[in-house]
Amino acid sequence: MGETNEDRVKMLTILANMEPVPESVPINKLIKIPGTPLANAVELDSFDFVRTIATARLLMPRAYIRLSAGREQMGDELQALCFLAGANSLFYGEKLLTAANPTPEHDLNLLKRLGMSGETIEENREEEC
Repeated sequence: MGETNEDRVKMLTILANMEPVPESVPINKLIKIPGTPLANAVELDSFDFVRTIATARLLMPRAYIRLSAGREQMGDELQALCFLAGANSLFYGEKLLTAANPTPEHDLNLLKRLGMSGETIEENREEEC
């Protein structure tokens, strides 16, 4: 997948038309890595990233829209906008594959500042039963 607005819309449209619709939709903010094909890609505007989250929420209202890679570069304000736009999950912990994430303490503090609380996968599964 590329990183243009059209690429993102196409990806979300394909996901939204799957049967069944995915339960979990991770949304990454590109982390440019030297030597990779997207190392010199144009930086995605923060508002376009938030629009991507909002579009995912509108197209897949029951899915977990998860903030994943790139959160360390986002800052608290952008992550807060993403939650207000429809993200309702994040990948938690200090490491996400090869990309760093904010510390668990930082994530919990951000959720507290936003008046939100977290739940574990196990807690969510218990509620569904």
